[in-house]
Amino acid sequence: MNATIHRIGRDAEPSLDPLIALVAADMNLVNQVILDRMQSQIPLIPELAGHLIAGGGKRMRPMLTVASAKLLGYPGNRHHKLAATVEFIHTATLLHDDVVDGSDLRRGKRTANLIWGNPASVLVGDFLFSRSFELMVEDGSLKVLKILSNASAVIAEGEVNQLTAARRIDLGEERYLEIINAKTAALFAAACRIAAVVAERPEAEEAALDAYGRNLGIAFQLVDDAIDYVSDAGTMGKDAGDDFREGKMTLPVILAYSRGNDEDRAFWKEAVLGRRVSDADFAHAVSLVQSSRAVDDTLARARHYGQRAIDSLGMFPGSAAKDAMIEAVEFAVARAY
Repeated sequence: MNATIHRIGRDAEPSLDPLIALVAADMNLVNQVILDRMQSQIPLIPELAGHLIAGGGKRMRPMLTVASAKLLGYPGNRHHKLAATVEFIHTATLLHDDVVDGSDLRRGKRTANLIWGNPASVLVGDFLFSRSFELMVEDGSLKVLKILSNASAVIAEGEVNQLTAARRIDLGEERYLEIINAKTAALFAAACRIAAVVAERPEAEEAALDAYGRNLGIAFQLVDDAIDYVSDAGTMGKDAGDDFREGKMTLPVILAYSRGNDEDRAFWKEAVLGRRVSDADFAHAVSLVQSSRAVDDTLARARHYGQRAIDSLGMFPGSAAKDAMIEAVEFAVARAY
């Protein structure tokens, strides 16, 4: 075992390719489980679910389950169904989120709710949640069931917390971090942790993988929130300015508001209440988050959490899996550049 602390920063541009190559054979089996279990005698269910599941997502969360199992040298196959479970939970939350947010674009494609309507999207999301619990029960581990069911509950709490925080100009950084820890990081953490459970590894290794996933998830969401103000729909897979127009108090807005003068703050108050939603208003918001260094500082925080994720792997010996998981963090942070 070693305790090497790795640093973010490398000569070559970070890539997900090492992680994808590492898990490719296993992910073929995971994808087969996903395709099998999304089937139904009701044609709309696989049609709608397939629109999102096959819609170009990287399958980051199930890949982390597989990579964590490889990191631990797990020789079995229980993690295949559990990785599919993680993807079903994630997809169900996306279907529900797009309904709540009224989103029109997801991964560069029209959202399911725009094509089939809100009721169908919600109900198919419920179907996928149900399938995920069937897979958990089939695994037979109460500990796995506890971890994943708790993550599902925490995600829902995070989404409700975010809903009640929408259009609240007084939202602070602490509550914002609570929201993203729940709505994003909880599933990253659970996806990694369950690999240690099926591999029957010590609690310390479970905790280390939990910390890796949690910190990666926070970094991932911080970058997502930053690039809403620095990127375009083609890069992001969603409409630029969606968060702004939905009145979401993400960290760039929280920082820009706190650092602004009276005129800037008045603009943000109007914008968060939904009274400044034109393209010109969004352009002004972009200028404010840039001039206040709110985006720079959001990305600096993302790098901080990314480093914490990398440091969490320090107890594990060097391996291709460890290197790929480290580079996955660097890739997640570098997406905004």
